[in-house]
Amino acid sequence: MAELPGPRGPISQSLFAVLRGDAPARDLDPAVARNADPFGDDLQLALYCCYELHYRGFDGVADDLEWDPSVLALRAALERPFLAALRAAVPASDGSDLDDVVGGLLVEPADAHGVSHHLRRDGQLWQVREYVAHRSLYHLKEADPQAWVIARIDGPAKAALVTVEHDEYGAGDPDRMHSRLFADMMRALDLDPRYGAYLDHAPAPTLAEVTFMSLCGLHRNLRGALVGQFAAVELTSSPGSDRLTRAMHRLGLPAAAIEFYAEHVEADAVHEQLMRRGVIGPLVAAEPELAADVVFGIRASGFLADRTDAMLLDSWGAGREALRRPLGLVPAPAGTSAS
Repeated sequence: MAELPGPRGPISQSLFAVLRGDAPARDLDPAVARNADPFGDDLQLALYCCYELHYRGFDGVADDLEWDPSVLALRAALERPFLAALRAAVPASDGSDLDDVVGGLLVEPADAHGVSHHLRRDGQLWQVREYVAHRSLYHLKEADPQAWVIARIDGPAKAALVTVEHDEYGAGDPDRMHSRLFADMMRALDLDPRYGAYLDHAPAPTLAEVTFMSLCGLHRNLRGALVGQFAAVELTSSPGSDRLTRAMHRLGLPAAAIEFYAEHVEADAVHEQLMRRGVIGPLVAAEPELAADVVFGIRASGFLADRTDAMLLDSWGAGREALRRPLGLVPAPAGTSAS
């Protein structure tokens, strides 16, 4: 279990008072979400923590709050503006463009740029370490949000998706679970590998990528969007993982720091085929009305990932960390002493 983070505004403050047992759940007022920034720190942290009750929970937080009607009412009030903002931010689809959208994931533009490109070419050790701290919010629970969709689909699509998930969980070997490999990488980089250790550090864009997965996983009517999100990750992960592996080799990092991304270079190349041909194809053949949702999941996932990339690159370009609570990773300028 993780520790409950500090609040970032009135929404998270009222929620955390309930989770700590300092206030009754009936005091929660869903109206506090009405004017909140759907991509802002307060809403995203509160929503993340509502969802975390469905994962491993928090130290000192009662398990029965997971299904408390007042907590669920607040969660729903937070979900609505977030989902509406995502739908407004990405091009709408009727599903007829699904093949083109999926195909577009397989081709990187010649002028492609992003965090993995930067780290491959010019990245410094402190930037690698910070990137891993951000990504820990998802990768220490890797495959868990997508596992919710297993019970929501059927037939060949279910069988293929379970095959992908089986690999994510180490194909039966707990030491090869991707979340375990990520924790091993964190240890090798002298980062805290505990589940949720960097929740209090993570800014809203980092949280939003994970809350989107949880949102889609916990709503059956968004099962197509979750398949799209999962496909976007699996179809684009292999080249990015290769760049990150090369970045770590360039920096002379130990094998334990490199294994996680090295594993994804090969595994996600296989998963690409499974997701395209084994999951999306049969799913849409059985339920054609889900094609538009799959496209939405792909586009929303890309939109959120681009926001995180922009945040990191802008901060790094200014010589600072993008975490809310810096870890002190940035080296002191030459000729000065570190404080």
